[in-house]
Amino acid sequence: MRKHVDLAGVLYMLWGAMTLLLSVSLLSTGLAAAAIGASAGAGQTGPNLAAGLVAAAFFAVAGAGCLFGGAHLWVGSRVRRLRDWSRPVAIVLAIVDLVLVPFGTALGIYALWALLHDDSKGLFEH
Repeated sequence: MRKHVDLAGVLYMLWGAMTLLLSVSLLSTGLAAAAIGASAGAGQTGPNLAAGLVAAAFFAVAGAGCLFGGAHLWVGSRVRRLRDWSRPVAIVLAIVDLVLVPFGTALGIYALWALLHDDSKGLFEH
């Protein structure tokens, strides 16, 4: 079971890295929208407002993605080190991942199976 728990930690770290990469691209898209809004004429409130709203939406999603991806990276590294507190946190993240079809669902199912297995519980007790 140790190999499955270790693989779940690696998959969490991979998922977190991909989420951070996506968040950086969303951040750059938000910066582009903000630049478009800044380059619009001062008298044009419609394009300025639209660009501002789009930029704010991209920044909000990018920020949430950075937090989510960072949490996965951090917890994945701690699961691999078998920290006692990392198992419940990883289980909560796995439950959240279930709604992210299709890859998050696969990760969530595998992580729940690996972390809730009776043999893996003993790995985290020290």
